[in-house]
Amino acid sequence: MNKLFGMLGLAKRAGKVSTGSFICLKAIRSRQAKLVILAHDASENTKKSISDSCAYYGVKYIEYSDMEDLGHATGGGDRAVVSVNDNNFAKAILDIFISCETEKG
Repeated sequence: MNKLFGMLGLAKRAGKVSTGSFICLKAIRSRQAKLVILAHDASENTKKSISDSCAYYGVKYIEYSDMEDLGHATGGGDRAVVSVNDNNFAKAILDIFISCETEKG
């Protein structure tokens, strides 16, 4: 879990992250987003809007952690949605997520 947030923080410092549902939707629609991270405690409307857009535009998304932790990892307040706008960071974060899910078993 800490590795994923560490990588997300690194991507944020590199300027490869967008936060907030409106900005992330814009990144998805413009095909900048390579991976979208949704907080578990995001509203159902936000989850549906983001997941539908991701499905339509072919962007991978994961549900991970909560809004407070996502916001802390990206250097701001609570964030329901974060988009990673770089292929390498997206792949690294997805690999960490998959290995965490595999360990939970």
